[in-house]
Amino acid sequence: MALTAEQVPIIMAAGAAALGLAALLWALRVSDGARGAARKYRDRSADLETTLAAHRSILGAHPGVILVWQGEALEAEGDDIIPPEMYGSPVALAGLLSFTDDAISPDPAVRIIEGLADLEARDSAGQDTTLRIRLRELRESGQAFSLTIIGPSGRFLEADGRTAGARAVVWVSDATIKGLEESSARGKLEEARQVIARDPTAFLDMLGKAPFPAWRMSGMGKLQWVNPAYIDAVDGTNLDRVLDRQLMLDQATADQARKTISEGIDIDETRHITINGARRAMRILTFPLSGGAGAMALDVTAQEDAREELNRHVRAHDETLNHVADAVAIFGADRKLTFYNKAFRDMWDLDESFLLDRPSHGQLLDRLRERRKLPARANYAEWRAEELSYYLDIDGVKEDTWSLPDERTLSVTRQRHPMGGLLLLFKDITGELELQTQFNAIVKTQSSTLDNLHEAVAVFGADGRMKLHNYAFERLWSLSEDMLKDHPDYDDVVEECIPLFHDTEIWAAMKSHITDPSAKARQSTTGEMRRSDGSILTYLTHPLPDGNTLIAFADVTATRRVESALRERAEAFEAADRLKTEFVRNVSYQLRSPLTVIFGYAELLETQRNGDLTERQKDYVSAILSASDHLSKLIENILDLAMIEAGRMDLDLEDVDLGSVIEESIEMVVSKAEDTQIAVRSDITGDLGMIRADERRIRQILFNLISNSLRFTESGGEIVISAQRMGDMVTFSVRDNGRGLEADKRATSFDSFVSGDQRGAGLGLALVKHFVDLHGGTVGMKPVEGGGLEVTCWLPAQAMRAVSAQRELLLSENVVPS
Repeated sequence: MALTAEQVPIIMAAGAAALGLAALLWALRVSDGARGAARKYRDRSADLETTLAAHRSILGAHPGVILVWQGEALEAEGDDIIPPEMYGSPVALAGLLSFTDDAISPDPAVRIIEGLADLEARDSAGQDTTLRIRLRELRESGQAFSLTIIGPSGRFLEADGRTAGARAVVWVSDATIKGLEESSARGKLEEARQVIARDPTAFLDMLGKAPFPAWRMSGMGKLQWVNPAYIDAVDGTNLDRVLDRQLMLDQATADQARKTISEGIDIDETRHITINGARRAMRILTFPLSGGAGAMALDVTAQEDAREELNRHVRAHDETLNHVADAVAIFGADRKLTFYNKAFRDMWDLDESFLLDRPSHGQLLDRLRERRKLPARANYAEWRAEELSYYLDIDGVKEDTWSLPDERTLSVTRQRHPMGGLLLLFKDITGELELQTQFNAIVKTQSSTLDNLHEAVAVFGADGRMKLHNYAFERLWSLSEDMLKDHPDYDDVVEECIPLFHDTEIWAAMKSHITDPSAKARQSTTGEMRRSDGSILTYLTHPLPDGNTLIAFADVTATRRVESALRERAEAFEAADRLKTEFVRNVSYQLRSPLTVIFGYAELLETQRNGDLTERQKDYVSAILSASDHLSKLIENILDLAMIEAGRMDLDLEDVDLGSVIEESIEMVVSKAEDTQIAVRSDITGDLGMIRADERRIRQILFNLISNSLRFTESGGEIVISAQRMGDMVTFSVRDNGRGLEADKRATSFDSFVSGDQRGAGLGLALVKHFVDLHGGTVGMKPVEGGGLEVTCWLPAQAMRAVSAQRELLLSENVVPS
């Protein structure tokens, strides 16, 4: 480093001030009595001290250290280093002392010289040398030098030596350029640094030819040198004009250089500057140099435009991902979270503050494990390391599934992100798996169902090829499995079926329903086939929603035979039933006439108009009347039963007071009950009100139920008639404590001509059931605890609707004649 014009007067003035101060002190000591002169010299001394303090302050602002050897120190022989006087920045002193060893000397100046003396160095001519050699030459012959010393850890020091009268002065400063590896531009700085180390002149020549602006500024922040590209950028005519007017790229550039000089740091800033009338993005790099700072400006407009365009794409990409239903997380090359969407936050229920702190991938996994949200793993550390290893060896896309403790199942996809790092996609497939499981179950069920059907089923596509079939189809048409396994065409299948059914018109009609897409053809059809082997088939063609067509065949040969036999049997039963009905009707009418005569003569004899009767004769007449009455009722029941079975009985519906009917029915049998010493009473809950029913048939129901209980109840027993209303229904029952009925007899007690005690024709309960059915109700029977039987009837409060519905049903089945 050459001695500058500003530095030499400072050193000389400092030396002169020191000599003047010494002379002044000597003069004061010799002439104590000269007060006037003393005052003069005192003032002069104060001025010198002020000047000396200012010079020391200026020396202290130097960004390095200044070593000064006076007189005798220059006369040292050999390579011995005499301690010099030292000036300069304390910060620079601390930095230079890092090259030294405390054991060398307690004097910091000696330690600095000894620490740097033997390090590799190059002079301004590019020759290899050392500081020790050049110091010896400076003392012996006054030969000046300017060295670049290569220190440890890639640091560069500049040492400049000059003589100043009887003094030797060496300037040492740290000129290391830091942080040059960050970009291609900083790569150029590294190259420049090497050039500087080899040949500063060559470096300036290189920058002078550089296509980008470069310049150097003094320690006072003034332009000292610029290259032609700089002159063109500031629209300057020539170098002198630029330096005279101190034309800067912009004010921020000057401020940046001053900060570099004052703080001794590299500064790299990118900002927009107007150059040659165009707004350009310029990257301004400033770095410390001995006595000032160097700088260069690189046009990065294209890069900044590309960066901005990339940022817009990234923002659009992020915004798109934020609306995706699946959870997305992106980790950078440093494995820290750089992006996540709303679905990711909601899926894992993570705090926004935690995510905004950009946790690492490992921290995220640890947080999820703490909250029991990760799949259970026997060795979590090994699994965690495997997850993080995808940053190193992932190739393409890696997918797997996670089964979470909350019974969710996630599909996890990992892939390298184009910007570096890793992209993770989490998709909740719980519902899909459930649907897939259900679908597979349905398919298996359908396949199993088809294979277990007796009907032969085949499905053909619109192209006429078979899609699926069941085993019954193979068996019914005697087809081989090999023939059907490759989805054969409809015509090929029909060709195999022709031997059993040769009607080609029916086969062609079926094909039209399969391949014709028109609405007319896509209709369900049915038909019947009589095959050559004597079997009878019914077939069905039915269009399916997916465009396919189902064809089903059912072998109804046995069914047809059974139907024929059943039809013949039904006709025989109908004939027998008609014969029975006519027989019962004829017999009933034929019996009524003689019974009327017998009953009339018995009543005549009972009046004794033709003479008195003995007691025995009265008993005979009474027995005749009782038997005639019983026979008359039996005939009436038979006629009613015949009318019901013929479907000719209609109800005479009217408003009926059910409570009154029950009381009157009890009175009708009370005399008979008294004779048998059986108590008959009613147990009516609430108000039964009026019901819509046939009063005569209701009386018959009650009378037959009470009479039936009287037959099964011994003397001293009790019969209770209960009734209650429940909404639109009424119930009444007859309960006794007699001997009851066995279970097998209860099952047939409501059948016609079946009696539980062989004391009657068994029509009473049968009529009860028929009358209740005509009212639209039901009847049931159950045993009573402790012995006895209870028969209960349930009737609608409005019988008209029930009767009408029943009759309509009978008419629809052609049971009731019109």
